[in-house]
Amino acid sequence: MENINQTSTDFFLSGLFPSSRIGLFFFILIVLIFLMALFGNLSMIILIFLDTHLHTPMYFLLSQLSLMDLNYISTIVPKMVSDYLSGNKSISFIRCGVQSFFFMALAGGEGLLLASMAYDRYVAICFPLHYPIRMSKRVCVLMITGSWIMGSVNSCAHTVYAFGLPYCRSRTINHFFCDVPAMLTLACVDTWVYEYTVFVSTTFLLVFPFTGIAISYSRVLLAICRMQSTEGRKKAYSTCSTHLTVVTFYYAPFAYTYLRPRSFRSPTEDRVLAVFYTILTPMLNPIIYSLRNKEVMGALRRIIQRFSSSDKRH
Repeated sequence: MENINQTSTDFFLSGLFPSSRIGLFFFILIVLIFLMALFGNLSMIILIFLDTHLHTPMYFLLSQLSLMDLNYISTIVPKMVSDYLSGNKSISFIRCGVQSFFFMALAGGEGLLLASMAYDRYVAICFPLHYPIRMSKRVCVLMITGSWIMGSVNSCAHTVYAFGLPYCRSRTINHFFCDVPAMLTLACVDTWVYEYTVFVSTTFLLVFPFTGIAISYSRVLLAICRMQSTEGRKKAYSTCSTHLTVVTFYYAPFAYTYLRPRSFRSPTEDRVLAVFYTILTPMLNPIIYSLRNKEVMGALRRIIQRFSSSDKRH
């Protein structure tokens, strides 16, 4: 195997599932989570598209979050499933680069999009009279476009650099996908300068947006406390707590993984944490936003009634 590793350009992924009954159990669980994520995010996108009551900046941003999550989990899980079923854990150099690019682009884009969603709620609750101006359709489109572009540009720079490095050690990546920090341990050159750029970009795409979210919601909570209407307070609190739940699930394990120096990192711990932001979060987002949102549930009932009445006429 060592000779193959040295002469082949392919990488080998260590995977997530051990070859045992416990591994089979986790494999089935991940497949079910993947199917739930596909169904949930597709349903959110279609529901927001079909129901005119949800054609607002808040739900337009939410539909983009679902689109990102849909692509996000599809970048990782199908390859994991294929590896487990076939027993072949190799991945070509090009496919590894493509997977790494989409993972980083979507991860960075989602971080910025969550910050945009926090700003939307901040303006809606703290400056309701200015909301149509501050969150116009043009502003909303710029936020979404900026999230996709900045995530992609950052990812392109990292992918080009990381996959231009010489890899002269074992080509087995100790992870279940082509994660750049895990790949750096295989490089036969000193990568401390590049690791510093990873830290800087993670700070820019995760820490700064998270700081903005924290500031926004601290001001939102103050505004909620001053509200006279009990119903208004309840609705605002429900919306904000939903978003904060999503933010916590996404940012916390991501930041903890990528902001630590390599000497403090453990491959096993990195894999476990990666499950949260690559697999669990895309599945939980549509559940959290739909079950805790009366407008989404109302839209779902209207769509069901519309299709059921249409079937009766036919």
